[in-house]
Formats: sequence, structure tokens, C-alpha cells
Amino acid sequence: MSKKFVLIYGDAFVDYIAEDQSNSRFSKYLGGATVNVAAGVARLGAASSFITVTGENETSEFVRNELIAEGVNLSFSQIMTEKEVSGVYVHLLANNERHFERYVDATPDIQVDFSSINSDAILQTSVFHFCSGTLFHPTALATTRKLVQNMKKSNVLISFDANIRPLRWKSEETCRETISSFFEFVDILKLTEEELFFLTKKTTIEDGIAQLQQYNIEALLITIGAEGTHAVINGEEVHVPVEKVTPIDTTGAGDAFVAGILSKIYLEGQPTSKEAWTRYIAFGNKLGAICATKPGALSAMPRLIDLKQ
Repeated sequence: MSKKFVLIYGDAFVDYIAEDQSNSRFSKYLGGATVNVAAGVARLGAASSFITVTGENETSEFVRNELIAEGVNLSFSQIMTEKEVSGVYVHLLANNERHFERYVDATPDIQVDFSSINSDAILQTSVFHFCSGTLFHPTALATTRKLVQNMKKSNVLISFDANIRPLRWKSEETCRETISSFFEFVDILKLTEEELFFLTKKTTIEDGIAQLQQYNIEALLITIGAEGTHAVINGEEVHVPVEKVTPIDTTGAGDAFVAGILSKIYLEGQPTSKEAWTRYIAFGNKLGAICATKPGALSAMPRLIDLKQ
């Protein structure tokens, strides 16, 4: 069976993003790291499919309609009557960085169960992507493990963005151990500089990378904001710079970066050299930079027409 899409698994979110640095007024956006990647991939011309669970209320219907309008396939997603889509309040700091202030999750125990996922979701996937956003929940953790294990057996390329949100975890150590337990299975691992330090308990990029070398990850990508990306491709380090921009809101920039790389892999094939990986990473850097020049996350996610301009 042909490989038909990039498959993303995770929670749908509604982002309530501060309109300015007073953090007193908020605008509503479709959001969540995996949602941003799913829509971002579709906006770049690659086939995108999303596994999540939504309910039957107005907010869930809003989420589904927005995703479908973005061109994201939801045929493997689930609808459960009592599910309420989670929300997060995002504050803006003085340096235009975003801070996840408060989560709203009325139905955390309603999660996707692996047994309900159609086997075609695995058979037709070319690239599989997930984040740590639901790994704190036992059902979601079990579903993620089984998805990753089955993708590995089917020789699917596996991408993992740690995307750590400490407020969702019972303890830092549980967060650290759970996320790290997936490293041996992934082909692409994306971390921010801060996440690298948190997970490895190191204080320099060099020491953090050295600790992660044991996992033999094909592409380890450490994003460092305006400094671009520090990558390790099959054990060989390379720095990929990014064109300087004036940031307005960095929400979603990392998701745009990931979407750029995954869409490239889907459309042009898996990179087989450091040079090819560098080109893909530079494309991801460019998308992240574009995203940071606009307010919002998904609303700022670049489209093909933005790149042509």
C-alpha cells in the first residue's frame, strides 16, 4: 500500500493568546503543537493526517472545521461525546517570548485508545510525528508507545518534538524519564536549547549533545532562536544559521520549523547526506523566522505563497 501522508498524533487545543504584554486581553486561536504541525504541513503542500479526539460541543466543532479547512485529513481521528477540547492561556513577555500561563482541561481522561486506531493509519504513513503534550496521561502514553513501536516495525520515519510543558507533569523527574524513554526509537529529535539542558541536566550544548549520542539519533536538532539550529546528523555536528528578523510573537515558531522539515521529507524524500539535511533544516529555520514575525501560532504559520513572496 502506498505511503499517503505525514501522520501527526496529539491533542487539539484552543490557544487564548494575549493581545499585548499587559496580558489582560486574549484572542482565541486553534492551537496546540501537533495541530500547528498538522496544519503547517498541509499549508506547505504535503498530505497531512491527524489523530486526535474531539467532542460534540461548539468548541470541538470549531476545531474540526478549522482543521478540515486547512486541508488536514481527520479520517483516523475520533469523536467522543463528552470530550472537551483543552485550552491554554499564553502570556507575552517583555522580549516577545511566550509563556504558557494556565491550562484548562475538563476531560483529561478521554484520550485516543490505540485499539480504536485503524491499521491503515500505520500502513499509509510516510513520516510519523508526535510531541510530549499528552505523555503525562497513562492512556495517551500507552497509545503513543504502541504507535511508535508499530511505526518502527513498518520502517516509518519517526519525528519527536519534546515540546515540554512543565505545568502538565507531576514532577520534573517523571517528565524527564518519560520523554527520554522514546529517544531510542526516534529518527528526528527536535529540542530547544532549554529543553536539552532540562533533559540532560547539563549546562552546555556540547555536554548535552554528548549525553544524547548514546541513542544514535539520525537527526538531533537543537533550535537556539535567533542563532538558528545546532544539528547533529548521524553523529556529525553542523550549525545552520537563520536570517535575522524582528520578532513579534514566537508562539508556534518551533512548530513551523518542524512542519517545514516534515513537508520537505514528504515532498522530496528523506535526506541521505549532511548537505541535504542542512538544506532541509535551513528551510525549517526560514519558516520559523517567518512565523515569529506575526502574532499567533497557527495564524502565523507560513503558506507556500508566503515563501514565494
